[in-house]
Amino acid sequence: MAAPDYEARNQFHKDVILSLDGPVLTIMLNRAEQRNTFSKGMVENLIEVLDLADRDDRVRAVIVTAEHTAPAYCSGADISGGWKVLWKEEAEKEGIHAHRDGGGQLTLAVLSCRKITIAAVNGHAAGVGMTAMQLPFDFRFVWEGAKLAFPFVRRGIVPEAVSTYLLPKLIGLSRTNSLLLTGATVSPTSPYISALYHQILPNREDVYPAAKAFAQELANNTAQVSIAYAKGLLQHPGDSAEENHLLDSQAIKLLASSHDGADGAQAFLERRKPKFTDTLSKNSSPWYPWWRRIDVKHHRSKL
Repeated sequence: MAAPDYEARNQFHKDVILSLDGPVLTIMLNRAEQRNTFSKGMVENLIEVLDLADRDDRVRAVIVTAEHTAPAYCSGADISGGWKVLWKEEAEKEGIHAHRDGGGQLTLAVLSCRKITIAAVNGHAAGVGMTAMQLPFDFRFVWEGAKLAFPFVRRGIVPEAVSTYLLPKLIGLSRTNSLLLTGATVSPTSPYISALYHQILPNREDVYPAAKAFAQELANNTAQVSIAYAKGLLQHPGDSAEENHLLDSQAIKLLASSHDGADGAQAFLERRKPKFTDTLSKNSSPWYPWWRRIDVKHHRSKL
């Protein structure tokens, strides 16, 4: 595919602003006046850009953040028109089985991205700002002063965006209960949630620079295909130790036989930095189910 011009796409995206700096793509939320509430346009923009980044060999890491002077990182769904704005007309006609949660669609898109994904949470976050906008990412950086809440049970609804699956895996069921079943507002240093974050920063303005420096270091020193395969094994480890052994054995054979694998070993012996040149577009293999891309609009798999 032709390399996307992310900056040129900004004229079509009103809810996000894109910038590519070397191997790091930054997606900045652009609804500060609405407290960066989660809109239909934001969902569509984010899913589209994540798919582009996944297939763009230049991109090694994707950061989602907000302007640090905005009132919030993401204060939840835009429900100015009531809850009905969250679903399409066919769900009203056909019943609950026809609804596909927008936050969940974004979660699947983030999980499907084979590049490093980072949420730089430099403001307050609630609802979907805590679920789809944080939980499916590989790493999360946060401002120490942020107010964080999963307020669903205090709004008469339930946690969405695959959060009841992801959050217990990330921090354990007991801590998840303390957050999702109380709907309480906590700080990032709370013992209930601190384990969710890779780094907690004292100043809002330091969150994005810290996340970007981290992304740059990983982009410069890790192999693109190795990252993708490792993410696949983490997301789909198999149903038993024996199955996981079979899967990682196959992955080791594939990658150790690659250029990157060979140079990684040689660089170790020669005490030099490896020269990783393999890319997903040229050197990946449809070896395991995560290579099947998720069509988040129709919730079905395709090659």
